[in-house]
Amino acid sequence: MKKIIVKGKAKGVILKSKNPINFLGSVDKKSGVIHNEKYDIFNKSIKDSVFVFPHGVGSSVGAYTIFSLKSNNTAPVAMICQKADLTVASGCALANIPMIIVSNDEFDSIEDGKEIQIDTESENILN
Repeated sequence: MKKIIVKGKAKGVILKSKNPINFLGSVDKKSGVIHNEKYDIFNKSIKDSVFVFPHGVGSSVGAYTIFSLKSNNTAPVAMICQKADLTVASGCALANIPMIIVSNDEFDSIEDGKEIQIDTESENILN
């Protein structure tokens, strides 16, 4: 079961993390690179990806980090999570980045490195 948090269309390569993400403390706003060594996607860039991760963690300032990523052209083209948290949802809404919530089974079936298309107006939201 998919739930649309922020509507939109996007196409990109999946970058998937098994770790909840703290945008404020772990993502470089100017490059989109994950600079926290504790993450399984350390030193990878979320820029132009369909970023897939369980959920966000941390303070509400993380929403501003997501907006800054968009302003710096280093944001993902879309985000897919297992649960909606206020930080990521509000950041995606401010930055107009499509955001979708998926079930645990759907999350597990998403493969890192595959190209995917998101269209929240379509019957097939994820292709």
